[in-house]
Amino acid sequence: MFAEAAEAGAAVGRQDVQAVEALVTKLRADPSRIVVTLGRGSSDNAATVARYLIETHLRLLTSSVSPSAASVYDAAPDYSGALMLAISQSGKSPDLLAAAEAAKTRGARLVALVNVADSPLAELADSVLPLCAGPERSVAATKSFVTSVAGLLRLIAAWSDDAELQAALDTLPEMLHRAWALDWSPALPALTEATNLYVIARGAALGIAQEIALKIKETCGFHAEAFSAAEVRHGPMALVGQGFPVLLLGQDDEAQESVAELAAEFAGRGANVLHAGIGDAPGIRLPSLAAHPVVQPLLLVESFYRLANALAVARGHDPDRPPHLRKVTETL
Repeated sequence: MFAEAAEAGAAVGRQDVQAVEALVTKLRADPSRIVVTLGRGSSDNAATVARYLIETHLRLLTSSVSPSAASVYDAAPDYSGALMLAISQSGKSPDLLAAAEAAKTRGARLVALVNVADSPLAELADSVLPLCAGPERSVAATKSFVTSVAGLLRLIAAWSDDAELQAALDTLPEMLHRAWALDWSPALPALTEATNLYVIARGAALGIAQEIALKIKETCGFHAEAFSAAEVRHGPMALVGQGFPVLLLGQDDEAQESVAELAAEFAGRGANVLHAGIGDAPGIRLPSLAAHPVVQPLLLVESFYRLANALAVARGHDPDRPPHLRKVTETL
């Protein structure tokens, strides 16, 4: 896990910009009325990032697909006029393939973001954006998640003709290298004996929070849950009290204030507050890089992966081989 996460910047640097531009040309020539995303695990977390950004940058309604509608219930909806973004490291999980095939049969244009170029999903797709992560042997996805998000960001930037975001993405490989070098070890004392963790963000960073919570469960062996800074107020925050660990993530946009307000509120209750990307809030401030607000959350997860590896080891776990899990999960 450690070595693969460290390769994320180099992997992003290998991605094919021309493939993105060719796809955008097709999307503009034949516009879709809605976008649907398809993925499991870390891939679905990447899709959450995309959902927020497609809706805010392209103003297209975007929703996550339930694979079981096709794979279990044989009841896929009408996808006429829809663009499906199917995201997968392996490209061969039966439920994803069933959902993708059903969507294509019922009118969707299928775009696959996949790491295995000759996978069944890639063969099924109308267009393919290779993740270019290279072999990933650790059960816990790291560089394939980063390349999934990076590929989606590149697609959204080109599709929305956002020159500022495109310029920021040109520097992303180097920024990821810098983010990897940041030291988040001050979080270890609060988490080494923890049994629960909330990871809180807002906007596109919610997908990053979901990925962090998943990695905590996979590699570190304790419960973690992600919430938006708004949703946590609708019940879950009742659990946050003395000593309860909370990690809050921010980016320099309109959502930052609501996350910072929670940091102050939770610190006032005696919670163990950790935060990154929200400035001088109460609690332990973890280092982060100044960057385009769309890129900032992806840099945060790269810094987190280094912490996750150290935390897993500190808790007596092997981060490369979590119990009961396999690299390729084939669900129906």
